[in-house]
Amino acid sequence: MSLTGVNLIQKYVRQLDTSPGVYRMLDAQARVLYVGKARNLKARVSNYARPTGHSSRIARMISETSQMMFLTTKTETEALLLEQNLIKQLKPRYNVLLRDDKSFPNILVTTKHEFPQIKKHRGAKKEKGAYYGPFASAGAVNKSLNQLQRVFQLRNCSDAMFETRTRPCLQYQIKRCSGPCVGRISARDYQASVKDAQRFLSGKSTEIQESLASQMAQASEAMEFERAAALRDRIRAMTQVQTNQGINPRTVSEADVIALHIEGGQACVQVFFIRANQNWGNRDFYPRISADHSHAEVLEAFVGQFYSSKEAPRQLILSHDIENADLVSAALSEAAGHKVELIYPQRGEKFELVSGALRNAKESLALRMSETATQAKLLRGIAEAFALDEAPKRIEVFDNSHIQGAYAVGAMIVSGPDGFLKNQYRKFNIRGDDLTPGDDFGMMKEVMTRRFTRLIKEDPERTSESWPDLLLIDGGAGQVSAVAEILETLGVDDVPMVGVAKGVDRDHGKEEFYIPGRSVFALQRNDPVLYFVQRMRDEAHRFAIGTHRAKRAKAISANPLDDIAGIGASRKRALLAHFGSAKAVSRANLADLKAVDGISAAMAEKIYDFFHEKG
Repeated sequence: MSLTGVNLIQKYVRQLDTSPGVYRMLDAQARVLYVGKARNLKARVSNYARPTGHSSRIARMISETSQMMFLTTKTETEALLLEQNLIKQLKPRYNVLLRDDKSFPNILVTTKHEFPQIKKHRGAKKEKGAYYGPFASAGAVNKSLNQLQRVFQLRNCSDAMFETRTRPCLQYQIKRCSGPCVGRISARDYQASVKDAQRFLSGKSTEIQESLASQMAQASEAMEFERAAALRDRIRAMTQVQTNQGINPRTVSEADVIALHIEGGQACVQVFFIRANQNWGNRDFYPRISADHSHAEVLEAFVGQFYSSKEAPRQLILSHDIENADLVSAALSEAAGHKVELIYPQRGEKFELVSGALRNAKESLALRMSETATQAKLLRGIAEAFALDEAPKRIEVFDNSHIQGAYAVGAMIVSGPDGFLKNQYRKFNIRGDDLTPGDDFGMMKEVMTRRFTRLIKEDPERTSESWPDLLLIDGGAGQVSAVAEILETLGVDDVPMVGVAKGVDRDHGKEEFYIPGRSVFALQRNDPVLYFVQRMRDEAHRFAIGTHRAKRAKAISANPLDDIAGIGASRKRALLAHFGSAKAVSRANLADLKAVDGISAAMAEKIYDFFHEKG
């Protein structure tokens, strides 16, 4: 009989040395239960070898352990980095787990153009230019961009649009752009505005205001009253920007303020982004924890996972002290390429900042717990209405969208105890060449086949949380029969499904529900469960329509010139300027193609052959 629990761990302890490293605890099915780091592997694992003295969570984890794995590292810092990477990759059940880890947007001022563009940027910083951020959300970036455009009047249009403008756009009319595309401002003056915007984003707003005030006085003395009025409006706009930004710390130029509140076995972490002495927004996170996790454990795990894929600022201002602050600081400093200081303030402006963040965390968690309780009640109502054995933890809702069969897409949204899980939404480009255009049943069959074939392949034992407890299908008896046929073919006979169809008047509140083996039925018009189903169905429809529109727009905007090797932006521009459209290029003879500036004889032949061989 193989060893488990304490006896197994005692055996491993005898084989370990005092090296730093990372350990993994696995259950009988080889699923990772926990990932931990250690300055001294032997000493750390010995703690689990004691038969008593553990919290209920740790005792349960030890009892489930059937195997352990170890990786030694050269340094403690290396062990910390490896631990956080493994936690994010493996998502062990007993670790604190950061569930929402999206990238954060930045403001980008491009440098490749004579008249730089200012825009929102998310993702890898591949484009040439100056990046400012991160901002807490797309909303925070958009607000800042709107304010910057009012003050500095920089363009936000694409380079392609800039090149083709012949008259000022609406942004110029409402004084959000200085009109460089049509020569309403010189390159020199525009560059000066760009520098002012960059100085403002770097926290030097006072210097800019003083400079603008001086320019306004000079313009007034020279009786350039129109220019003076424009400068006055910019100063007013900047003053309003500073007023709207709220808290702008005097002594903190670059920091993330991180505050944790724990209540009722749930946690909320508020992160405020302070850059250039300005508040660039805040974001709340709800890491998965157990009831016996301490504040220090949760905060250390959050910091490690949060910055595993992001560059940390020079200061992290924390609401609670953490045990391995020196180790975390060293790891973050090494990754960022500059010193990262962890601060646990007790007084002064930093304490006020983290106290404010802590209040936000407490209020956000209270709101979430209230919403979670409501959601749990609705899920119990779903179980009662549709005769399920228990409240579903994962509901998948499916919808299709197309125009007479064209640009067809399927969409899946997911809902559960925490509301809509948008990072698990999926879209399906309908591939079936044998489908009749507009065949909704065929489309739904294809979507379901692909969805459940993948589920069966990835998790045949259904050990993960990715298997649905309920399927909601947008449609009536026909759609439900189509889905049931597919599931039966795939051997899936225990996933409940409900078809949701609008009633005879196709009106909200008159939905009819179709369940295999039951008569069609409806819910009371004022039933909260009905409203909940409507919200899920509407969300699926919104997602399907958005996906369909994106596919259609991409197809409509596609240009056949993009498929010709050697045709870049400048040659494409020259061809379109000469012929007026891609269709005209496709009809042009060889001599006309050769006459275009920048198109060599060889390239003209390649273009001609491309269109005529295709025909």
